[in-house]
Amino acid sequence: VSPAGPSPACSIHVYTQREVYGTVGSHVTLSCSFWSSEWISEDISITWHFQAEGSRDSISIFHYAKGQPYIDDVGSFKERMEWVGNPRRKDGSIVIHNLDYTDNGTFTCDVKNPP
Repeated sequence: VSPAGPSPACSIHVYTQREVYGTVGSHVTLSCSFWSSEWISEDISITWHFQAEGSRDSISIFHYAKGQPYIDDVGSFKERMEWVGNPRRKDGSIVIHNLDYTDNGTFTCDVKNPP
């Protein structure tokens, strides 16, 4: 009998654009596509974080879970964000409308496909 070790983790590969440029007052699509060797479960979750330029802290600005998009109630994005993704098509993209100078920073797309 061989000892039962931890089951191997199946990775998810997430793809985003390295840099995205927009004009103040316009909108920009932040694309996030992903690939998994496993089927996309009903429990898939997608979270977008924002770290302002020059800041050490990042905040959660968007979350998709249990088949529903949730725009976080904090920060300056709550009135300007649109979910355009479709997890069944391996897409977790969002649109930010009415761009402002303060939107400069790093946006991170995090995808989890349990188990």
